[in-house]
Amino acid sequence: MNSGHRNRGDSADSTPPGVDPADQWVLDPATGEFRLDLDAGRPAGAERGGAVGGGGAARPAGARRSAAAGGGAAARGGPATGSAAAGGGERGGATAGGATAVPGGRAARRKGRSSRGRRVLKWTAGSLGLVLVAGCGGAYYVYQHFNGNISSVKVQVGEESERPQATDALNILVIGTDSRAGLGREYGDEGSAGHADTTLLFHISKDRSNATVLSIPRDLMVSVPDCKAGDRSIPGEARAMFNTSLGQDGRDPGCTWKTVEKLTGVRINHFMMVNFEAVKTLSTAVGGVEVCASTDIDDPYSHLKMTAGRHVVQGEEALAFVRTRHAVGLGGDLTRIPLQQQFISSMIRKMKSSDTLTNPGKLWDLADAATKALTVDDGIGSVNKLKDLALDISRVDTRNITFTTVPVLDDPTDSNRLVLKPNDAQQLFAMIAADRSLTDVPQQSAAPEPAAPASSSAPAAPGVDAAGVKVTVRNGSGTAGQASKAAAALQSKGFELAVAGSNADAAASSAVSYPAGHEDEARAVAAALGLPEAAVQPGSRLGAKDGVVVVLGKDFTGAGGAASAAPTEAPKDIQRVQADDTNVCAAKAK
Repeated sequence: MNSGHRNRGDSADSTPPGVDPADQWVLDPATGEFRLDLDAGRPAGAERGGAVGGGGAARPAGARRSAAAGGGAAARGGPATGSAAAGGGERGGATAGGATAVPGGRAARRKGRSSRGRRVLKWTAGSLGLVLVAGCGGAYYVYQHFNGNISSVKVQVGEESERPQATDALNILVIGTDSRAGLGREYGDEGSAGHADTTLLFHISKDRSNATVLSIPRDLMVSVPDCKAGDRSIPGEARAMFNTSLGQDGRDPGCTWKTVEKLTGVRINHFMMVNFEAVKTLSTAVGGVEVCASTDIDDPYSHLKMTAGRHVVQGEEALAFVRTRHAVGLGGDLTRIPLQQQFISSMIRKMKSSDTLTNPGKLWDLADAATKALTVDDGIGSVNKLKDLALDISRVDTRNITFTTVPVLDDPTDSNRLVLKPNDAQQLFAMIAADRSLTDVPQQSAAPEPAAPASSSAPAAPGVDAAGVKVTVRNGSGTAGQASKAAAALQSKGFELAVAGSNADAAASSAVSYPAGHEDEARAVAAALGLPEAAVQPGSRLGAKDGVVVVLGKDFTGAGGAASAAPTEAPKDIQRVQADDTNVCAAKAK
């Protein structure tokens, strides 16, 4: 247990030696929340501010504040002593600061156990912040005391007209950076600024009944847009690894934010970022996280040695678990992602367990570790704002949180890279953007969202010679005549070579594929048809003579307007992990 940490926003009085910081949180009946009281937990006769005679009167013997935070001293194994009246020292009274003491005595503790538990849970929902931590992650709760620990960044995410439409759903971008800054040589490149090593898009539904957590592989080839970091303008790249959206050329989390919005068509509300240290400190703070391996694992790269079966990991071993990839699955990033999802799911369950919620020592350690590890956007750059966010997120039942991964294929030009899987990726992005759940929960009936302006969902048309672009439109929507209508619409917009081709296999989402070197032409075609940026993708089997190929999906409602009929079912065979599934095990490399 830490002996206490003086935060930048705290009182000048530091926690004295021998006093547990968790004992300095007392219940204020006026607000129903716990507050910091620096006199609480001091030994009898101890004086705030130094030795007796140093400017303050010594507290009478027995005048000790309640250590009731999160369940009281009883939860920590010690007696719950009340506050003494001046010279009295009776149990059960109110503290001088207005905080209610927990009645003493074993019988009283047994009698009050259930009501105390209910109070703890109520306080937890209102005062603590639930935050997912990507790949190096989990969930944690933040005390108001730790406001000074939080780092924030003012992100610049572009003009409103360039962004996806705002909705009442909540989308949080969670970034696990592989920064080695300050960590020495133990984890690789010493002092590396770090890239977006693990990235999760955490989507919480409008009615807060469910959540989808989408993992974005670091090796995915994407278009990184122009962005600004501080006073610097950083040019984008038409095709780059996703992880370079952070760190490369000085890109900050705002650049990753813009990249994910452009990729998915989902509007992001906030971001949170952590580094390697987070998984070590958080897993240790909660007393370890249970994980499972289906076979023995011996990874010389991450230094993970684990026998088959269940294990409780923390610290270095927890970090090795979420970093390992060479000894599991196919040995790449795609097989590391399920391990990270397993770890995060287990962390969430541990955070919500009574073993953590009723243990003020664990809560203190967790909050201290969490706030030191956390960097957020300035929109949630204080604990009060995080508390409000926490209250929102805590409404989601763990049973209704589904983890999944962006559907991808091997890049035909580089086997070490990935590209979006046609149709499936667009279908999944469209589901999330339209607030469709991957969990089987009743959907609230609601009026349709207003149609987004074309500029908020469709890519800007590059300056290309439309008359010279060969375009073949194929119909996979299931509605006869759509290809001919789309081809005619393209011709009216200057794409004179656009023709309707043969029918395609049924597709939920539309896709615009292009051969190498023709991405700008594909983007111009997508813009003309009102299709989102995510619909544009490289065609692994297309040559220059094939030109741009459009496959219209069921979401296509007509040229010039963004798709409005979002899919209601996820693509077949997508990878999933349920947050409440305790039977997930890591598989050995094949």
